Amino acid sequence: MDFYLHRTHYKMASHGALFHKGQFLCFCLELPWLPNDSGNSCIPDGTYEMETFYSPEYRHHLLLKNVYGRKGILIRPLTEGSEDLGGVIAPMSQLTGLGKGLGSQNALNRVLLRIEAFREAHEALFLTICSEFSGR
Repeated sequence: MDFYLHRTHYKMASHGALFHKGQFLCFCLELPWLPNDSGNSCIPDGTYEMETFYSPEYRHHLLLKNVYGRKGILIRPLTEGSEDLGGVIAPMSQLTGLGKGLGSQNALNRVLLRIEAFREAHEALFLTICSEFSGR
């Protein structure tokens, strides 16, 4: 099962749009691109295997596997009002400004429901990320 994240990098953040089978699912927020600087940069473009994951802190979310030079990269919601993107790809229902958005939990729920609706038994999940750079 393949998902695609097309993102644009700005100086202060990266904005993206997440798709499955050509259908827009949600926006995404990430740190800016600072050549894979752990804790300060979004992850590099590429294709990553994902797995569904559960933790008491974030409940149901997604974990990206085998990210070069990184570990613990999650697709999880931001709590409302939080701007700490850490090593996170944060789904958002709406973008409200550079590096800001609303409806993170609702956007993640849309992604998780899509996985449940279309995933075949034991089918692997993949996320392909491609980027463009803004002049800002």
